[in-house]
Amino acid sequence: MEYRWRYQDDHGREIDGPVVAFPDQNAAEDWFSTAWVELREAGVAQVTLLRSESEVYGPMSLAPAE
Repeated sequence: MEYRWRYQDDHGREIDGPVVAFPDQNAAEDWFSTAWVELREAGVAQVTLLRSESEVYGPMSLAPAE
């Protein structure tokens, strides 16, 4: 099983983002913790973590907390 992120815009439509596969959930989350600001600046509004094609969790907003 591999993990990857699904990237979406403000309307929930899938958009292109880095194509990176991870061997486990921890590796995916570690990568995300360093990449989320760049993703947000590139127009990604929310992400969902996938294991194969099943959703683990999300969508998770990248908007700053108010």
